[in-house]
Amino acid sequence: MEAPRRPDPSIPEGVTGRELDKLARLELKTLSKENAERVSQHLVMAATLIEEDAALAHEHALAAGRRAGRIAVVRETLAITAYATGDFALALRELRTYRRLSGSNEQLPLMVDCERGLGRPEKGLELARSVDRTTLSVPTRVELAIAMSGARLDLGQTELALTELEIPQLDPTTAYSYSPALFDAYAVVLAELGRTAEADEWARRADIAAEAIGEAEGEFDDIVEIVEEELEVALDETDADRGGDDAEQAAAVEVSDEASDEAPDAAPEEDADAR
Repeated sequence: MEAPRRPDPSIPEGVTGRELDKLARLELKTLSKENAERVSQHLVMAATLIEEDAALAHEHALAAGRRAGRIAVVRETLAITAYATGDFALALRELRTYRRLSGSNEQLPLMVDCERGLGRPEKGLELARSVDRTTLSVPTRVELAIAMSGARLDLGQTELALTELEIPQLDPTTAYSYSPALFDAYAVVLAELGRTAEADEWARRADIAAEAIGEAEGEFDDIVEIVEEELEVALDETDADRGGDDAEQAAAVEVSDEASDEAPDAAPEEDADAR
């Protein structure tokens, strides 16, 4: 006897699904119009809720998966929400399926973190080394460096953890969307090595970069369909509390908010009437 199908979480009024970015909506073109609309709504809800209620976001991703389990962006979203709830095994399986369906390695950093979450940092490092990093986008390369550094810390390899982060993007004179996380990760490893003054400086740089990027992002009205922009913003050099060489911090801020409604082998079954 089949288990009863779990009910889909409700969609609030006003959520149409058209809030989803264009590339994701294009992936849903293979579905019937009605089903594509419902899947879009669940994906929007998953993205909206993931920070405040990861469990509910995951329910929406599961609902989308039941309706469109062969769509890459759906499996990517399911992976991300599973990761947010701490289900690293499910997240890794879904990421493998996403990778197979899309042919993309852009979620490799999350796969490495899943291996870490499963207590397998060595396997995470092996996975990271299996891909030519020059084929990845720059933000993904940075995320991968951070994930690999974390895996090194898991293994007690603190010096190597620092080396993983010493990449061209570790540039205190320029702030990009990925810079705060990279600078902060570098500060954490320096602190682990007992290099406190340097750690404090990189933590300060992370704060400066985050502030500049936040100010730049305020220039944009559309928070769903975002075209990649480069915006030159002078970092604040007048705050006396910062002291030191803030002139080095004057930088171009690249606001690169690529839409990431991002979600392997145990695919959610598609309903026969879903298409």
